[in-house]
Amino acid sequence: MKFNTKAVMAATVFAMGLSVAACDSAAENQAEDQAEAYEDVQDGKIEQAEAAGEITEDQADEAKEAVEDKADAMEDNADEMDATPE
Repeated sequence: MKFNTKAVMAATVFAMGLSVAACDSAAENQAEDQAEAYEDVQDGKIEQAEAAGEITEDQADEAKEAVEDKADAMEDNADEMDATPE
């Protein structure tokens, strides 16, 4: 039986990635979900303000970028929950 080395390596990396993803704690997953929900809610508010003419498109873009940065920081903090030894 002949194996394609690249395919075997890719499958191995994929399996390792799944095993690492499965190591997230419930608290970490909840914190990441909260970060995503925060971003979704804030983006909706920004889009409503833009549609109502309360802010310009440029202001909306800047606000969305700031929200994304904050949500990313929240997710990074969540990722460190499991990285910190008890």
